[in-house]
Amino acid sequence: MRYILPTLLILSSAASILAQESKPAPLTPVGATEKVWPEPPVVEPNYDGQLVAAPTGALLLFDGADVSAWKQLPDARETDQSDQFRWKIADGAMEVVPRTGMISTKEPVITSGHLHIEWATPAEVKGNGQGRGNSGVFIQGFPELQVLDSYNNKTYPDGQAAAFYKNKPPLVNASRGPGLWQSYDVFIQRAKVENGKVTHAATITVKHNNVLVQDNVEFPGAVQAGTLKFQDHLNPVRFRNIWFQPTP
Repeated sequence: MRYILPTLLILSSAASILAQESKPAPLTPVGATEKVWPEPPVVEPNYDGQLVAAPTGALLLFDGADVSAWKQLPDARETDQSDQFRWKIADGAMEVVPRTGMISTKEPVITSGHLHIEWATPAEVKGNGQGRGNSGVFIQGFPELQVLDSYNNKTYPDGQAAAFYKNKPPLVNASRGPGLWQSYDVFIQRAKVENGKVTHAATITVKHNNVLVQDNVEFPGAVQAGTLKFQDHLNPVRFRNIWFQPTP
């Protein structure tokens, strides 16, 4: 009998350890970030969805039809790995064709200046959070400027429309509804570089639907001229009227 009690204690202890180990680990929400940001307040947008004419001297990157300034960065799963443009052109806009990959300007044309982009998420709402109207604007030298249907669509603040993805949420949520045209006006000041060293950081300011959402945010890096890319995130987001006015 003196051997039974220790044996039972050992078996009980082992069972307890196994039970603890079999419990699933706490789940981390998809898209969770290290920093917890407050949710940006919703404000009224100040854009009516009309085309904004390019100013004199601006470089017209997409006029509604001509995509000669653009190339495809094909998805790795594509059989055709050429840079032939594959997105859809219709009604004066270019539309993401899911799984074709990103598109990029052929040349690094974005220096210091004013970049204007108009975009629209699908009118038919599908999904939620990051799965709803997701795309992105990539200005070389800066983090992704998020494109998302953020109208009555909750997600993490540094992943919503007009956020610098996983870097900084917008000051406010100035989103228009699904299917409606929206605008980004991005004001870029490239880094000041002297003798190979950055003496003044690059800064970027963003207006979403004519509402200030990113105010003179500094980012590291010495890029002086970069490409502009739009993301294929499997949602048929549209882009139109893309122009860039360099700083004199």
